[in-house]
Amino acid sequence: MSDSHEIRPGGDAPEPRGDRGARPDTPEPAGKRKPVKAPELPRVGSTPAKPPVPSTEPEAATPAGPKGAKPAGPPGAKKPTLPPARPASASGKKPALPPKPGGPKRPPARPPGAKRPSLPPGGRLVEPGGDGGGDLPVLTRKDFVSGADVRWCPGCGDYAVLAAVQRALPELAENKENVVFISGIGCSSRFPYYMDTYGFHTIHGRAPSVATGLKATRPELDVWVVTGDGDALSIGGNHLLHLLRRNLDCQVLLFNNQIYGLTKGQYSPTSEVGKVTKSTPYGSLDHPVNPVQFALGADSTFVARTLDRDPKHMQAVLKAAHGHTGTSLVEIYQNCNIFNDGAFFDFTEKDTKPERAIFVEDGKPLLYAKGTKGLRLDGLRFRTVDLERDGLAASDCVTYDSSDKALATLLAQQTFWDAEMPRPFGVLYQEARPTYDALLNEQIEAVVETQGERSLQDLLNAGQTWTIEA
Repeated sequence: MSDSHEIRPGGDAPEPRGDRGARPDTPEPAGKRKPVKAPELPRVGSTPAKPPVPSTEPEAATPAGPKGAKPAGPPGAKKPTLPPARPASASGKKPALPPKPGGPKRPPARPPGAKRPSLPPGGRLVEPGGDGGGDLPVLTRKDFVSGADVRWCPGCGDYAVLAAVQRALPELAENKENVVFISGIGCSSRFPYYMDTYGFHTIHGRAPSVATGLKATRPELDVWVVTGDGDALSIGGNHLLHLLRRNLDCQVLLFNNQIYGLTKGQYSPTSEVGKVTKSTPYGSLDHPVNPVQFALGADSTFVARTLDRDPKHMQAVLKAAHGHTGTSLVEIYQNCNIFNDGAFFDFTEKDTKPERAIFVEDGKPLLYAKGTKGLRLDGLRFRTVDLERDGLAASDCVTYDSSDKALATLLAQQTFWDAEMPRPFGVLYQEARPTYDALLNEQIEAVVETQGERSLQDLLNAGQTWTIEA
């Protein structure tokens, strides 16, 4: 905003005043009439002012005053009316402007010539503590909310995931312009439209491929892949597998509702055996995919699971996933209230959640049912224990180690198939490993250093070539 055009809180910028003495004495031709400023009308109940009597005496010359002084008006002249935003005060002093939100205290002065930084829509300023340093824009949730109408069904669990991501990103994104969301096809894949960031809505199952190309060429970008159980584990299963094993530095949000929602209710790769849908009228015969076990088998370096109905837990998992360097896969249990309502109610509802869900934390014992039950290892199998009934303490249960892949694999596999076991949620596994994009760029730099820059034309001219003459 220019320094010469100031808009104050609670009012508009004052309009420029025209020449008060100008009057259209000569009529304008039709079609070219200039706008005429309407005369100021007297207020209701006031006595109309008498028109001024023209003077017959010659006009006196205006005396020259000191530089910068305002010329005095003629005797009896009224003080001009000020704009509404700045009413005249009795003392003649400049009135104080309305206080800004947060208190009347003014921010410290900036160094001479320093410009005020431009802020993104909805951004606010963090004022340093008095040394005159530069102001930094701080992102808020509104900065990541696009103007697009959200077109998910009312009550869809995707709304909760969208809100959690938008709330988490202001703490995670250093530069909003570097955040990119990439999706495939499905209800969840509408996600990029609802984020005020860059994004790609790609074709079915190919979001991991687009993410790989983008991150490899632009490693500074913060890449998020949004996919569903059908998009990721059916037509996109091959692409997801290679993304995980390569360890591209990105986050993968896998929305799992155990159904094809966009195409109106067919069974998906994660649907349970016997599931009756439009495409399986007599029950599904397919063995379902366990996304967490799939990711561990593909050597993913970060695997987690959370729920759409636990926003606090979901945000904590999202922040942990973003803080990991490498491919972070987060499976999100998401309810489709139209075609598969209640698929995960055992793990989300307050009456059943304590007995059916166990929230793992690194370095803490595996406890559930409000701390009254836990998990112990019996050889290579987990078994549930009741601490009071079995005379055990919390320290007798397994202490979770998210860097132990064997432990994570046992927990993910056994709790998925045994209905008597609680289902684990949280960060199940993480390890440090070089990322594909970092290794790729290091390799390119090493080759350029030893062999120099190459071009496509050099490649075309390399080796055996020939010319066909007419």
